[in-house]
Amino acid sequence: MSKPNTRRLDREIQQTERKLEAVRKQEMWPLTGRERRQVVSALAGGSYKVVRGKSPGRAERKLETLWQSVLNRLTTELTALQTERQRIVNEAATAKAAKKSSIWW
Repeated sequence: MSKPNTRRLDREIQQTERKLEAVRKQEMWPLTGRERRQVVSALAGGSYKVVRGKSPGRAERKLETLWQSVLNRLTTELTALQTERQRIVNEAATAKAAKKSSIWW
């Protein structure tokens, strides 16, 4: 029996890791449309407060929680992909062991 085909999952895992690293650097490209709108809204609200001479504390907290939620989402997605890959590898190993044990000498 050949090795399990995990190329698709490996590619998705790498892409999710790249997204996770980009979010840690607070880049916008890995965000969904909804998340982008929330970031822009918080930035605009904070800018308005600064222009008016007030503290942008609430907008900063909103941004921080948003980045944290994106990190959590991507971490969960990465964990799910890695778990699925491990399941496929384990199934292939079980099938290989069953095939070897069924051979009678």
